[in-house]
Amino acid sequence: MARLLLILALVAVVFWVFSVVDCAVQPLGRHRGVSKGMWVAIVIVFPVLGGILWFTVGRISGRADRVVAPDDDPEFLRRIGTPHRSSRPDHRSRADQDERIRQLEQELAKLDDDDDPPSGPRRGH
Repeated sequence: MARLLLILALVAVVFWVFSVVDCAVQPLGRHRGVSKGMWVAIVIVFPVLGGILWFTVGRISGRADRVVAPDDDPEFLRRIGTPHRSSRPDHRSRADQDERIRQLEQELAKLDDDDDPPSGPRRGH
């Protein structure tokens, strides 16, 4: 019986320490009810009961503000196959984009031709 009480006391102390640390390191916006300092005081003053209250009532789950990867987001996966209409004023059609790319490639080719050194024999070094 003494061993059981000793084990239960050890589990209670570990739970209490874990509760205090968890309550203390949470950001200010991740608690309900009273202020963060009050929650820390409740968990310290009422070791096991305060920890149970913290985990059941006071702590807001981190899942609510969790970032979801695109391949895990069903809304994103639905939008992949649908054509996307841009509301930006500088939106160009595919033909306009192709024409602009062709013009830029011509300008680049012209610049490359201007930069080429003459292919004649070298003088003097």
